[in-house]
Amino acid sequence: MAQLHDIYNQKILELSANIGCTERLPDADASATAHSKLCGSTISVDIKLADGRVSAFGQTVKACLLGQASASIMAQRIIGSEAQELREVGAAMRKMLKSNGPPPDGRWADLAVLEPVRDYKARHASTLLVFDAVEMALAEAESRQSGNAAAPAAAGAGV
Repeated sequence: MAQLHDIYNQKILELSANIGCTERLPDADASATAHSKLCGSTISVDIKLADGRVSAFGQTVKACLLGQASASIMAQRIIGSEAQELREVGAAMRKMLKSNGPPPDGRWADLAVLEPVRDYKARHASTLLVFDAVEMALAEAESRQSGNAAAPAAAGAGV
């Protein structure tokens, strides 16, 4: 079992201190908010899509260090990503934390720093918030682009 110092390591501290894309997008194609009932963390995101890829991203992060670290990595990698790639990364993170799966690889390999969180179920929800919010925003943007206007998304990711 991972120790707390494995989770709250120097890399997590650095990531949480350097969250990017913290300006909200007033002209977003979609926005969504994910909230953890367990710890009270909340992440709101805005996205713009162009040619099937994320062209702009903004977020407000009111979360613990683990949620902040996830949001920091998301901000570093999301621009240029396709919706399916983002859904696959979210699924890989859920599998890594909940089913002992491997961490995401390729350009998302930095998420491996969060692998020790799997031993702390109470921390899963906050670690996954940004993925939940991004996936909700993608669904909303795709719905609007296909002509099915959707209301702004919000969800409680906590267990």
